[in-house]
Amino acid sequence: MNFSMNETEQAIVDIATDVSRNVLKENAQKYDEAENFCVDSLKALGDLGFMGINLPEEYGGLGISSIAMSNVVAQVTAGCASTASTLTAHFLATDSILIGATEAQKQEYLPRCADGTLLGAFGLTEPAAGSNPAGMLTKAKRENNGWKIKGTKHYITNAAEADFIVLYAKTNEELKHKGISAFIIPKGTEGVSFSNPEKTMGLKGSHIYEVSFDCWVPESALMGLEGNGFNTAMEVLDRGRVEVAAMALGISQAAIEYSLLWVKERMIGGKPLSSYQNTQWKIAEMYTQYEAAELLTLKAAYARDFRERYSLESATAKLFASEACAFITDNALQLHGGYGFIRDLPLERFVRDARILRIFEGTSEIQKLIISRAVILG
Repeated sequence: MNFSMNETEQAIVDIATDVSRNVLKENAQKYDEAENFCVDSLKALGDLGFMGINLPEEYGGLGISSIAMSNVVAQVTAGCASTASTLTAHFLATDSILIGATEAQKQEYLPRCADGTLLGAFGLTEPAAGSNPAGMLTKAKRENNGWKIKGTKHYITNAAEADFIVLYAKTNEELKHKGISAFIIPKGTEGVSFSNPEKTMGLKGSHIYEVSFDCWVPESALMGLEGNGFNTAMEVLDRGRVEVAAMALGISQAAIEYSLLWVKERMIGGKPLSSYQNTQWKIAEMYTQYEAAELLTLKAAYARDFRERYSLESATAKLFASEACAFITDNALQLHGGYGFIRDLPLERFVRDARILRIFEGTSEIQKLIISRAVILG
């Protein structure tokens, strides 16, 4: 199993590191304080072609490996987790099209998504169907040579800002999950309405919404084949969980970097904080958690490129990396003492931003179910 990158990929990761430190990091606290959408940071990524790092070159993407992509996502997140959340939510939409759409739909949307012209949103979660998408209540019925769609989606990242939403709805209730289809809903479609952005604990520069649908769309809005929606969504979530693990690495990396600078400079009893055994043990535990999370994430990224199914690897990486991130950010704040609790430093923001990683794209509990079933059944 080879986790190395070629020269081009390494150069792309280096560029991501540079823009993260010099642009995204500077914007992160501003977005958090004002709760403004991360438009400037997203534009900076779009100018570099990073809106298409998940896409092959034939559709305008950079055509890099999932190893390289995971490294880019981690570096973006180290600078601004809100921007990374917005970016990876866009990937969920474009991955949906890449996996499940017709060739004509791919050509229509993906090149413009890759160059940053279009922003996408992924409409799967509902108020009563979060961890169980098969229980969704949104329905689409044929009407007037098109589809009448009615229902509500919840916690949809980018929804109001997006140029289109990939919406999942039941087109045949009798078939249960096999009766779920996907639709591409363009911005401005009559009968689509948005709540105000939710007041979230973290990721305040990446907005989430409740979205109501009572709309008609033409037949061309059906993404790919009718009834393929559930399989597409599950494959997209497998891909997305690798990205969540990479996000966890980015926040963890930033928290460790701040902690190392702090313990070397902070003087207690005439000695640097780093000279005390308790501090050394905390740093050792944080580093060990990070290293283990990184290896699991890279293993999942490798499997994403070379295996048809990698649900076990992606769930394992997402579970461990998100839980490790919670441990690392909490201990980083603890090492800073009272200074970690104030908003002048980013430690408390790291803790708040990290919390959602154990919830979205499948809670830790759901990841444990996926892992246990795969291990027990073999």
